[in-house]
Amino acid sequence: MSQTQKLSVREKIGFGLGDGAANFVFQTLMLLQASFYTDTFGLSAGTAAVLFLVARIWGAVADPIMGALADRTNTRWGKFRPWILFTALPFGVIAYLAFTTPTSMTAGGKLMYAYVTYLFLMTIYSANNLPYSALGGVITGDMEERTSLSSFRFVIVTLATLAIQGLALPMVNHFGQGDSQVGYQVTMGIFGALAVLFFIITFTTTRERILPAPQQKTSLLQDLKDLFTNKQWVIMFVIFLFMFIFLAIRNAILVYFFKYYLVIENQLAFLQGLDKVLFGLLGTLGMTGANADIAGNTFSIMNICNQLMSLVGLAFSTSLARKLGKRDAFRTWLIIAGVFAASFIFIPANAIWLTFILSLLFNFSWGVTMPLPWAMMADVTDYGEWKNNRRATGISFAGIIFGLKLGLAIGGFIGLQILESYGYVANVVQTPKAIMGIRLTMSIFPVLALSVVAIALFIYAINRKVEYQMQDELAERRKAYTKE
Repeated sequence: MSQTQKLSVREKIGFGLGDGAANFVFQTLMLLQASFYTDTFGLSAGTAAVLFLVARIWGAVADPIMGALADRTNTRWGKFRPWILFTALPFGVIAYLAFTTPTSMTAGGKLMYAYVTYLFLMTIYSANNLPYSALGGVITGDMEERTSLSSFRFVIVTLATLAIQGLALPMVNHFGQGDSQVGYQVTMGIFGALAVLFFIITFTTTRERILPAPQQKTSLLQDLKDLFTNKQWVIMFVIFLFMFIFLAIRNAILVYFFKYYLVIENQLAFLQGLDKVLFGLLGTLGMTGANADIAGNTFSIMNICNQLMSLVGLAFSTSLARKLGKRDAFRTWLIIAGVFAASFIFIPANAIWLTFILSLLFNFSWGVTMPLPWAMMADVTDYGEWKNNRRATGISFAGIIFGLKLGLAIGGFIGLQILESYGYVANVVQTPKAIMGIRLTMSIFPVLALSVVAIALFIYAINRKVEYQMQDELAERRKAYTKE
């Protein structure tokens, strides 16, 4: 493949739809699953924390297994695309079941149901999403096209996130009519069906072009040895681990911040003020009425605006990466985003507009960073091939996503355990101590994890110059055996 080969917009959109599909579940797990298990399903925060830890660690362990399997898969469709196709329907079904509350079971039976469905969801997610992520590393070897592909992907991810953050709770309220158990079940049924459709589109619109050298011998032990002697891969593992600890802690607590800390009357005034600008649309939709979920609706409206602001940030990402290199652009805007995230600790309970402004600033900054670590994930795989003359895309991506899943497990556990330690009790007026726990878990605690990511990026050595040196030298090596 020529290093200057351009991908079609059709293929970039098709590829992006695969992550949009995954994010119908991923964003729901990040934003709403904690409150679903504590406030709808009926688990205590401590019990849910242990469930998160067990299921997400299992999901992390499944990723290297999937990476090894995918690297050894050989079909006329490639190594990774078949996994996306054949896991599509199970993915949609288990997403629906994981957000279904079995009302006829005992408390012990419900807990067992939660473990079985969540563990199965994590298994299917690994079997689908690990090959999908690895696919991004074999579609193209062109560094600029790889960044562009990642940017298309995250535009679609942001739109899917907008749907989850902006529409999920209103959909739960609409379909549930006061019964959140029914509301979650119907809402996740819709999202699961869309995910199946999007995965099929991804399969049919993408191609695998980067192949291992034909003379390369298959050896799992050698693949693992190559990973752990690849310093840049190890640093990227640390980056994903702590980045997703940050996201898991902060995002899981967002809904609690609106529900229990911000003053409901001020949130209502915010919605009513916005309703005037929107010519009464929110009132027509019942979002400001006497029986409306004011906190949930404020959360949803702000998140719609936040995701639109993330799209603005995304629009700058490719050009900044081209100018500065992915590493430097990521590092700069990650630090800026961390400052805005930490600033939430200073928000008074009645300062809804300040919350809104800080949220916009954080999401713009985060939007700039979003596609960059995923493109860098492919770069460290190239780096290993460049240094060792061996390529193991699946296991390389699997190891990093193991760090991601481990971060989700640790972050989800820490977030809920902090709430438990500060005395959180579901669906009651919280004590001042519990409120402080929510505020700290929204701001200072997760930013500590983000600080580790920033430090790691000062050690990471693949800058703009190294990127293009790798691209040129690998393109020459691949000419003899890579698909055009």
